[in-house]
Amino acid sequence: MADQSKSLVNTVELGRAIRRKREELGLSLRDVADETDVSASTLSRIENGTGKPDADNIARLTAWLDMPVERVMSARKNEEGTDNSAVVYFPREATPDIVEAHLRADRNLSEETAKALSELFRVAYAQFSHPGEDTRGRNKRK
Repeated sequence: MADQSKSLVNTVELGRAIRRKREELGLSLRDVADETDVSASTLSRIENGTGKPDADNIARLTAWLDMPVERVMSARKNEEGTDNSAVVYFPREATPDIVEAHLRADRNLSEETAKALSELFRVAYAQFSHPGEDTRGRNKRK
């Protein structure tokens, strides 16, 4: 069995995203399981960071999250031992999700600091965004 530190999938990132969306939508694990065809027990393990989803489940979950699969892939180091990966996102992703991904990718921030800044940004963004704009700041079509 592979060492968790060598895993190609960042299950913490995936689990955090699933939990956040599930809670924002007020869904149970069973509801998400029904929508994604991933078992509730597997979803629970992923949310808790103990599950290792297979490729099919990763594809189903990233599609449900509407996030690039590259976001949950662990960073790879180059020959010099430095991480040269970039944050990948879809242009249609909500601004708070993009900002959170960048904050967590910043090696100068601890995980706790990145999480706190992300939550602060989400609150400020919700407070100051305009109701006539979508989550990316563009005018909604009527």
